[in-house]
Amino acid sequence: MFESPIMENSRTPDVPLLFFSRGLRLFGYGAVSIILMLYLLEVGLSEKEVGLLFSLTLLGDTVISLGLTTRADRWGRKRTLLLGAALMILAGVIFALTQNYVFLVLAAIIGVISPSGNEVGPFLSIEQASLTELITPTQRTRLFAWYNLTGSFATAFGALASGFVIRFLQHDLGWAAVQSYRAVVLGYALLGGLLLIVLSRLSPAVEVHGGKPRVEASRSIRQNWHGLSHSKQFVLKLSSLFSLDAFAGGFVIQSFMAFWFHTKFGVEPALLGSIFFGANILAGVSALLAARVAARIGLINTMVFTHLPSNVLLILVPLMPNLPLAITVLLLRFSISQMDVPTRQSYTMAVVHAEERSAASGITNVARTVGASLAPLFAGPLLAVPALMSVPFFICGGLKIVYDIALYRGFKAIRPPEEQATS
Repeated sequence: MFESPIMENSRTPDVPLLFFSRGLRLFGYGAVSIILMLYLLEVGLSEKEVGLLFSLTLLGDTVISLGLTTRADRWGRKRTLLLGAALMILAGVIFALTQNYVFLVLAAIIGVISPSGNEVGPFLSIEQASLTELITPTQRTRLFAWYNLTGSFATAFGALASGFVIRFLQHDLGWAAVQSYRAVVLGYALLGGLLLIVLSRLSPAVEVHGGKPRVEASRSIRQNWHGLSHSKQFVLKLSSLFSLDAFAGGFVIQSFMAFWFHTKFGVEPALLGSIFFGANILAGVSALLAARVAARIGLINTMVFTHLPSNVLLILVPLMPNLPLAITVLLLRFSISQMDVPTRQSYTMAVVHAEERSAASGITNVARTVGASLAPLFAGPLLAVPALMSVPFFICGGLKIVYDIALYRGFKAIRPPEEQATS
């Protein structure tokens, strides 16, 4: 049921290399995310300065990602991925070696580091475009499901490993807190170096049309900053909907949900960690089911018909009368909430031209980043009022249902090649 398509592509070493790149990178993101704020406070920054630094990190990531992904298909995907790895090393080294706020801000804007543990930088978009180049259309959704599962597990275990290392350094070796945190940040930079080595092994097969020259459409694409030609209107329309979905999700990001459970039910951090570790594992495993469902009912139908019930479950969470029921509903929601992720990624790669895939993925991902970054501005004040702290769940679920309906109405007739072939 869950056979891995990585082995099917063992003849193509680029596929395992790209999966290893994903796992290595997300392990680093997960490791550094749980200590980054603590580390910056230890080196003398205030909470306000850290907040601004994280905002600038998000802004810098958006600009850098957009600039690199919209040009990767012309510059070379491998070359752009290597540049991203170098920026990861740069951020790790500067964060570890300086306490100067100006240098930290510059590293946050230019470099690649993840305060949230989520994917940042140009990697995701370019790797997905490269994977699509290496496989057949019928393999794409299942491969993306395993790709997302790899990231989910790597993030979770990166966070666990970071906590273990911190505990060992502080309790067994007697290191000061700031020294132990700095060791993790330096480890992040070392992972960036290892990532650079892994990505250097990629072959020309990851490039547009396997690295073979193709003149058509390249001229018009070169004239556009966004790197799109034939797919422009489609990508912009899809991006607007993805931005709405991400904006809705920003009302109940994991830290907000943890705060809600702690405030309403008095849940301690140790239990919160267990709840969300389990939730993220369920979300990762559910991605594997998405490929099988999509093979039967299609990508758009899978995106919509798994997302709708998950949004209903989200609305039900704050309506539960006690903690066990609230946890149960939350876990049920996570068990299907991410089934639209590999299908969404697969659909985007399927319906755009090969020479526009990196740009299309980059623009849709940036649209999601921008949408998600705006919602906390509205959710924060609601969470501060006890009588309104459940409202973000209702806003999130309601807006996501609007997104699902709009997505179905707008794109149900636009089918990927593999579905056209079987119709």
